[in-house]
Amino acid sequence: MPTPLLDRFDAETPVVGMVHLLALPGAPGFAGSRETIRARALEDARRLEAGGVDGIIVENFGDAPFYPEDVPKHVVAEVSAMATELTTELDIPVGVNVLRNDADAALSVAAAAEADFIRVNVHVGAAATDQGVLEGRAHDTLRLRDRIDADVAILADVHVKHASPVGEPTIERTALETAERGMADGVVVSGAGTGVETALEDVDQVVETLSESATDGDADSDPRTPVFVGSGVTPETVGDCLEAGADGVIIGTALKEGAETTNPVSRERVETVVAARDAALAQDSNDT
Repeated sequence: MPTPLLDRFDAETPVVGMVHLLALPGAPGFAGSRETIRARALEDARRLEAGGVDGIIVENFGDAPFYPEDVPKHVVAEVSAMATELTTELDIPVGVNVLRNDADAALSVAAAAEADFIRVNVHVGAAATDQGVLEGRAHDTLRLRDRIDADVAILADVHVKHASPVGEPTIERTALETAERGMADGVVVSGAGTGVETALEDVDQVVETLSESATDGDADSDPRTPVFVGSGVTPETVGDCLEAGADGVIIGTALKEGAETTNPVSRERVETVVAARDAALAQDSNDT
């Protein structure tokens, strides 16, 4: 069994920052320099760690338009090289997301780079996206993890951003199927797009549904599947996310200079968000 997701972080309620890679070779936006990609990623990661985040996710954010599910081998190689450098450089957990939805590639990269977890955008069910209809392949992802003996946790989206669920299942049903039938180690609840605020009602509903399923009348049953908020978190909203029951937050845009997703990470912004998380936890402790 893989190490539980939350046990990988030093903080009980982790803040996970995003390292958005610039366009890789072969992508339309590639600017012609691997060294520039490497330098930017390392600088962003160092600023995130120095600012106090508890983990990072590296993803090929600059590669739009994205391959739907099976990225070329050169993309896997480039992300592997970068992820390996980050796991070597940092003392915090590293996650991998290979966009748009190549879970096999992400898992393979994470195993080779000794990363801690992956993010999978569509793990179960199907979603209509700008890449077409993406189908979850939990059955393949879980079997691959066993086959390659990878101690890598799976963090899976519920009603992922930039998409619409096919068949329009409720968010509660999707969360249950992701955690139970898809056997994800954690789930992500997001807004409609990158940097878009996540509805607290959605967070509350997913937390409540998974909590009820975990206990099911038995207080000694397994803990609830962890829930992360995956978009639109800011210093002003991080406390609200935790109050809604989130076990952690994933933040990209709010940590960038000028709050622009494609800009470099701002250490000052990282410190502000982490301080807001700490203040919210302290207030909650005082209230109880």
